[in-house]
Amino acid sequence: MAIPILNPLQPFLDKAGAVILDGALATELERRGADLNDPLWSAKILLEAPELIRQLHYDYFVAGADVAITASYQATFAGFTRRGLDESQATALMRLSVQLAVEAREQFWHDPANRIGRLRPLVAASIGCYGAYLADGSEYRGDYGLTATQLIDFHRLRMAVLANSGADLLACETIPCLVEAEALVQLLTEFPQTVAWLSFSCCDEEHVCHGERFADCVALANQFDQVVAVGLNCTPPRFVEPLLRQGRSVTAKPLLAYPNSGESWDAATHCWLPGTGVTEFGTPAQLWFAAGARLLGGCCRTTPTDIQVIRAAVVGNQSARVNPVLD
Repeated sequence: MAIPILNPLQPFLDKAGAVILDGALATELERRGADLNDPLWSAKILLEAPELIRQLHYDYFVAGADVAITASYQATFAGFTRRGLDESQATALMRLSVQLAVEAREQFWHDPANRIGRLRPLVAASIGCYGAYLADGSEYRGDYGLTATQLIDFHRLRMAVLANSGADLLACETIPCLVEAEALVQLLTEFPQTVAWLSFSCCDEEHVCHGERFADCVALANQFDQVVAVGLNCTPPRFVEPLLRQGRSVTAKPLLAYPNSGESWDAATHCWLPGTGVTEFGTPAQLWFAAGARLLGGCCRTTPTDIQVIRAAVVGNQSARVNPVLD
């Protein structure tokens, strides 16, 4: 008899109607002084200053996040090999990314004051797209030229490690193309008791970055029971509401939205371009909730303060707070 698949998000949805995700990891580490000018990006800090990652996870929990997304987005075996690490060292660093989030959660949950009005937070192990390994902005293009089989082979070993790392679920993030989504959902079936969310990077109000319709990508995810939520991340906020409405038309699964601040990243110069970034997430978060999003948070250039605002706007829990020293 098959063991039923448990959805760790469901208690949060039953209690509050929404799940609050955390915000940016890499750009917030940079804001706090970390040097991420490296192909490993945030995974570099796993090697150099893991305590900074643990502290940031903790600060997001304090700000109101129900889920910490680990620092494994850019942690791949190929990337670590390029740095000169062997398979056992790479495996240890991937496990460390989960351990840091778990330690931050236990520290947060140890204080009875933090449990008021809250459920014990979750840890989602990040699986970044193939483009994250390339470190050339490909997660916003998806022009890999690889087949689904090749992408399965690339992701398999890392998914095996993270599926058995102690995380509550996987976060397959910033997926720019339908073929990579196909690869990830097929690969997920090799780990039948593991659940995940799928989150796409989108370039406009209708399409993922490679050009496929967002609704078609959501419809693919809808076919797999192990996918417990589907949506978008690292997408400009102005596109979120119409994308969610399209997603809702093809799935009853919880939708998720954790957009960036709206500023653009220049991969050639490795800097953020000034633009019309969102400065206040309360009203947008309410609109996204009304459009169907049930998992809400932030991606690049968002902060613990933004997560506090989103939680207050959507869940109304004012007990979440931001550390005034760090933020």
